[in-house]
Amino acid sequence: MKKFIITICTLIVLLFIANTIYYRHGVYIDMDPDSAVTSLATVSGKNIYLKQQTADTPFEIRGVDMGVGMPGKWATDYAIDKETYLRWFGQIQELGANTVRVYTILQDDFYDAFYEYNQGREEPLYLIHGVWINDYIFNSHRDAFDEELLEPLLSDCRTIVDIIHGKKSLNLGEGNGSGRYRKDISPWVLGYIIGVEWESSLVVYTNEKSGDKNVYSGKYLYTEEATAFEAFLCQVGDKMIEYESGRYKQQRLVAFSNWPTTDPFVYPVVVTSYRYKIACVDVEHIKAREEFQAGMFASYHVYPYFPDYLEITREGSRYSEEMIDERLGEVIRKNLEYHTSLLKGARIEDYLTDKDYYDSRGRYNTYAAYLKALNRYHTIPVVISEYGVTTGRGMAQRDVNTGRNQGHMTEQEQGQALIDCYRDIVEAGCAGSCVFTWQDEWFKRTWNTMHAIDLDKTPYWSDCQTNEQYFGLLSFDPGNEESVCYVDGDISEWSVSDVVMTAEDMELSMKYDEKFIYFLVKKEGFDPEKDTLYIPLDITPKSGSTWCSDYEAAFERACDFLVVIRGRDHSRVVVQKRYEALLSTYGGPYYLDDPYINPPDVSTPHFERIYLPLILSGVLPDRRSTISTGVKYETGALRYGNGNPKAEEFDSLADFIFAGDYVEMRIPWQLLNFSNPSEMMIHDDYYEHYGIENLHIKEMYVGAGWSGGGVHRIPMTKVPLKGWGKKITFHERLKESYYMLKEYWALEP
Repeated sequence: MKKFIITICTLIVLLFIANTIYYRHGVYIDMDPDSAVTSLATVSGKNIYLKQQTADTPFEIRGVDMGVGMPGKWATDYAIDKETYLRWFGQIQELGANTVRVYTILQDDFYDAFYEYNQGREEPLYLIHGVWINDYIFNSHRDAFDEELLEPLLSDCRTIVDIIHGKKSLNLGEGNGSGRYRKDISPWVLGYIIGVEWESSLVVYTNEKSGDKNVYSGKYLYTEEATAFEAFLCQVGDKMIEYESGRYKQQRLVAFSNWPTTDPFVYPVVVTSYRYKIACVDVEHIKAREEFQAGMFASYHVYPYFPDYLEITREGSRYSEEMIDERLGEVIRKNLEYHTSLLKGARIEDYLTDKDYYDSRGRYNTYAAYLKALNRYHTIPVVISEYGVTTGRGMAQRDVNTGRNQGHMTEQEQGQALIDCYRDIVEAGCAGSCVFTWQDEWFKRTWNTMHAIDLDKTPYWSDCQTNEQYFGLLSFDPGNEESVCYVDGDISEWSVSDVVMTAEDMELSMKYDEKFIYFLVKKEGFDPEKDTLYIPLDITPKSGSTWCSDYEAAFERACDFLVVIRGRDHSRVVVQKRYEALLSTYGGPYYLDDPYINPPDVSTPHFERIYLPLILSGVLPDRRSTISTGVKYETGALRYGNGNPKAEEFDSLADFIFAGDYVEMRIPWQLLNFSNPSEMMIHDDYYEHYGIENLHIKEMYVGAGWSGGGVHRIPMTKVPLKGWGKKITFHERLKESYYMLKEYWALEP
């Protein structure tokens, strides 16, 4: 009996060791080294083909990028379950897409769902899998060949190959996602995109520090006239192909992530100056041997609004050498010209004509022109693996030519922009594209609002001022089934319990959720053409004024914000100058002033319009001055419309609406300097802390009054505030853009 127990225990230990070696460390013995290698997809010329299709029918990648965010969760929580993925896959295919792109190793739920969804499906959904890299390592002393960057990247390549073949186990902390990966999804995996949007600094530093490593010759890939960074990419791609070819006898398409910041083109010196275009990554310097059957494609993230190098190239050509020297200084200009001359790239002008700047609809369109240049330059298929616009209320960049902006676009405008971008991509001759992205992601941040919010608590509220959160075709709206309020003029969702203040002829109601503060004001005989409504708000106890000199309104308490409803076209939120976030953070580039030298008075009666920055630096000077402040736009301006998704006239950017004697409105939390409303945190006094710090509040004071009779004091009342912490509510909703793109793709062959 004792020997039997020892034998069983020994077998268990040996099985555990074998399992660990095989599934965790990827150790294998090639039992059939001469077996033929197969591939699902291949490349010929500038087209991609699927093996099961006829040889003369290219496969167009119509993809949707998919992140891992869910409300109340960080991306690294991997909180999306199998049932959700199955539902989403169905909706994505109903949209007309044939491919999903993911960026990194996900939880096993994703792969299990993908396998189950495609089982027995005549027209399956395909997958392009990304190989992520820790981009926090970029701004450090490490170049791309540093073992802390290269070795984890090579390891992740092998891990992803094992995962798609269903032969991997990962624990939390060992990789990105975790689980037991036992489903073989390889029949539906088109290929891999290796890397991320490379920082210019990493590319340049690698080429300078490891310039002698610019040659690589592998079994499947090799370099010709490459830089060190391109040789690094070649090595990673070759090792990934070698591993899959050896262990699984399969090959897949391979691409390396790229974007305009590191595209293969060299631009005029004005672009180097204004957009810091200092690096080139050219996959044409990476060649495939005959042993690599599948082939390579060129992957680019290209958005219509930024960085628009061609707009600056064309605009810069209008400036004389003297004007450029005046802006840059002759020495600086010559230095930039020297560094530009060191770039190993192609002149962008050689791939474009004046006619190319106009699209098939006759619009001046630098986005379409850039896509044409990319496709003409490359000898391999070009896939635009990210394109899109966001429905966020906030905005970070403008597309000055076609209006496809980074933010402040309605869901209908998003849909039309996606259609227009897709047309541009197809007409440029690209082999495919992926819409960014499937779902909105509350945890995201954006450069022009991240200074104003608590970055540790972003998943717990929906910040519509941060445009990056709203690229999705799928929205997560507050409320378990419906939002607590829709700004649509229907007051049936308001109750007596929402009333916070009454007066002789006026009633003020208020409530809030994870996205907005809502107000309903009733005034008998209200005339929206003649009457002006004032709603003063006392948010912070640190500052404020009892009157507003700009609107001749006075208040019972020292207020920080004033909501002014003056007709459909002249309504806005203004902020007391002491509490103006843009001034305190970006006073230099946007106001040519340092407010910390002479801070605004704590009780100043001056109320300013509220702006968001669009371009922090690198702005072309106007022709009359060598001094140019940053570009900004008024985000405090309020928009009239119907904010109910069920309404025919639905406007997703609507802030307020009139309805008889009522005015209904919603104000984003961040617009009122809430940095984390889930815990009722606001901005503290900037000039006490030399910047933005958080301050917890338990109540705010609100009031309502009307114009007429000169200066009058508006009564105010206290409203208790209670955060929701991590106990959020949300429901899914497909945006109008989803249905517009679905209809368009249904008409496309």
